[in-house]
Order: sequence, then C-alpha cells, then structure tokens
Amino acid sequence: MNGNRDIAYSYRRDGGVPPFPDDKPLFVFDGVCVLCSSGAAWLMRHDKHRAFRYTSAQSPLGESLYQHYGAALDETYLLLDRGRIFDKSDGYLRMAGILGGWWTLARMFRLIPRPIRDSLYDVVARNRYGWFGKTDCCKLIPEDLRPTLL
Repeated sequence: MNGNRDIAYSYRRDGGVPPFPDDKPLFVFDGVCVLCSSGAAWLMRHDKHRAFRYTSAQSPLGESLYQHYGAALDETYLLLDRGRIFDKSDGYLRMAGILGGWWTLARMFRLIPRPIRDSLYDVVARNRYGWFGKTDCCKLIPEDLRPTLL
C-alpha cells in the first residue's frame, strides 16, 4: 500500500474518491467472494449498534478507495476507521474491538506477531475463490441488510 495509509482522511483530498459519510468505520469487502460476502452479512447481522458502514470493493466507492490506498483486491479487504486504513489481521482485530463485548477477547491474538497472523490471512485470501466460490456481487447479503450498503 502507498503512503496514504498513514495520513488520516487522505481520501477526502482525492478527487477520485466520491464523498461518503465517514463518521463510522467503513468495511470494504469483496462482494463477489462467497466467503467475504457471507462474512459481511454475518457482521451486519451482529452489528447490533450499527457501528459500521459497508460497501463492496466492486462499488464505485470501494474501487476508488482501493486505488487511493494502492491496495490489491486479491490481497485484502479494507477497514477505514477514523480516517485510517486497516487490513488483514489488524483490521479484524480492530473490528472485534469496535464490536465490543465478548469480541474484545479476540484482541488477544495481537500477541501473535503480525507477520504470522497475516501469513495465515494470505493463505485464505489466495484460495478463497477456489475453496468457497464466487457469486454475483453482494448476492449473499440478505435483502433486509442491503440498505446498509453504501
């Protein structure tokens, strides 16, 4: 990823990124990946306090954020929180903290060095289509949850 990663709210100065409400963390997921869309739907159902906003990587907003951060869709999802980007294992640990409750226990995985956590993430990311398949964009997001997508 490029240097924009460490500059909070850098996307606001990028004319290629459409304006969007950034008062909540934004989860940008692969909308054609069965594992990713199912995971996003799961998160939507369990996000009782509506702490997150969601968009697919295939949406205009998602595509522009991937381009802005120099990220590759085949390598990671994106979590944008407080103007900063998080990905791979750090993003999931941050999500657990935001969800709160019992989910904060997952943050103990920070004790495992990030290169080890991310290498496990990378194995799944590289094989997700072969192991879980592909579908039409966001098809696995239930109709009642689709209005939460940006």
